[in-house]
Amino acid sequence: MRVGLLTGGGDCPGLNAVIRAVVRKGVREYGDEFVGFKDGWRGPLEGDAVELPVSAVEGILAQGGTILGSSRTNPLSEPDGARRIAANLTALGVDALIVMGGEDTLGVAEALHGQGVPLVGVPKTIDNDLAATDYTFGFDTAVAIATEALDRLRTTAESHHRAIVCEVMGRHAGWIALHAGIAGGADVTLIPELPFDLAKVIAAVEARFRRGQAALLCVSEGARPIAGTLTLQEGGEDAFGHVRLGGVAVWLAGRLEAATGHEARAVVLGHLQRGGTPTAYDRVLATRFGLAALDAVHTPAYGTMTALRGTEIHLTPLQEATRTLKTVPPTHHPTLPT
Repeated sequence: MRVGLLTGGGDCPGLNAVIRAVVRKGVREYGDEFVGFKDGWRGPLEGDAVELPVSAVEGILAQGGTILGSSRTNPLSEPDGARRIAANLTALGVDALIVMGGEDTLGVAEALHGQGVPLVGVPKTIDNDLAATDYTFGFDTAVAIATEALDRLRTTAESHHRAIVCEVMGRHAGWIALHAGIAGGADVTLIPELPFDLAKVIAAVEARFRRGQAALLCVSEGARPIAGTLTLQEGGEDAFGHVRLGGVAVWLAGRLEAATGHEARAVVLGHLQRGGTPTAYDRVLATRFGLAALDAVHTPAYGTMTALRGTEIHLTPLQEATRTLKTVPPTHHPTLPT
């Protein structure tokens, strides 16, 4: 078979591990050929592709990002996007696609499968918010980076008797903040699923200062006060209609400093969480997803996505994978210290 691969949406650690696993197994066990489409859905939309022999994937297991490039191109916003993709796949002799992406990228994949494009999905979202899988690769790396940042911020906060607010990724799901907040010993953790009472946050920080302690807060970018809205960056929307979030840490630090009289600082980790080498866990999970996706192509089991459930890899329909987001349930919500 001649199989195409693409990586869409935001990059995350582990994408190259998927690509490597697919190509190595495909060439050696199935005798496949591989084509890599550049920059997400833009590649098949414009016919922009490169050959992927085994030599092209050697040494990329520990490499962050994606050797294929990525974008948030939405081919469904083009009047003839689906037709152009199908035509380019035919012209390049591609028999099937393996699509690595999150909610938006896989949503496009589901729609194209419904129009006859043979494909299999691999879940990729650093926020860990796809409901059909227990974990997605990249999440463990993001939590590790955020935890290390909190460890480092704790010492400087204590040295200067400050409050420091660390903003991490998480538009609608607070999994990174929740896990990093626990692992990093944050005094306050704020997530999108639980709008916060600013007065209670201020009270928790003041209590720390009264005891002669610094205050460390871990905040999802999508966190918002009960009587407020999301904090937005300038720049409008992306191709899938998502506004750009950011700034809640700066906003909150300003409120804390004004209310407590102590210095407060904001640190926004942003794309630091996406970059760099993946953790061992993410390398293994990404490799397992890649191997399972290739087997699904040969079954064939088109219109499915690889998913981790417990310790086993399963296939789930793309429709199920993209139907709802996996948000932090109420039983997991953090509480403010008393």
